[in-house]
Amino acid sequence: MAMYKLTTPTKTLKLDYPKIMGILNVTPDSFSDGGNYTSIDKALLQVENMILAGVDIIDIGGESTRPGANTVSVEEELERTIPVIEAIRTRFDIWLSIDTSKPQVMTESAKAGIDLINDVRALSLPGAREAAAKTQLPICLMHHKGEPSTMQNNPSYVNVIAEVIDTLQEEIKLAEHAGITRDRLLIDPGFGFGKNNEHNFRLLNELEAFRKFNLPLLVGMSRKRMIQYALESLIPNNQASDRTHGSVGAAVIAAMKGAHIIRVHDVAQTAQALSILKTMKSIN
Repeated sequence: MAMYKLTTPTKTLKLDYPKIMGILNVTPDSFSDGGNYTSIDKALLQVENMILAGVDIIDIGGESTRPGANTVSVEEELERTIPVIEAIRTRFDIWLSIDTSKPQVMTESAKAGIDLINDVRALSLPGAREAAAKTQLPICLMHHKGEPSTMQNNPSYVNVIAEVIDTLQEEIKLAEHAGITRDRLLIDPGFGFGKNNEHNFRLLNELEAFRKFNLPLLVGMSRKRMIQYALESLIPNNQASDRTHGSVGAAVIAAMKGAHIIRVHDVAQTAQALSILKTMKSIN
């Protein structure tokens, strides 16, 4: 795996082996953990548990982007996220990511101590590129097709790999034009965001194609519908909580194919699996 790193004005995280990004949704309606961490005390306890389990980055989200989700106002997203970021930052020395598309949330999160911007809309909202550029933080550009409310309504591609790559190339150009240097960028092919099960598994099978960008690669498949689909013959009508083992399997495959950051709900299980991979690769 090529050596990459994430750099802020004050710190550096080497991506010398796959890192674990733990999900902390401070929302009432996220598909897997909605409502679980809406109080600061519960959020802090979950952060502590993830740190003890081996997390490298914690991704804080104040707006659900599950299929069919509705948008929330800037004010509501700020009310959900900023107090949690401030509370975590005063207690723990851990990399923090903000999962947002809104420029105002990017700006205020940076002031509160966030280290990374993770935008499922790839800075496409008005003012997002300019706001992100001013933070001087690393930014993940994720491929998406459509908005969460409609993105799973029969998504279609002629060649999903080529089309995702072409779109990400364009998003990178737009980010650089806005003053975001390439060394601050990460990419995410956007599993489940405007893609059906076949698209998702084709992306996973051909994940090496994204090495051509020479940028850190972030992936998120944890507990998603592609996992549900793959497990259906074993666990009919499986729910999000039934998908831990399948999600860990997908994470290991992604890591072996070159992913640098794996975004997950199940930190402890993923950390154990990736530790096996790390140990194997350390043997000369």
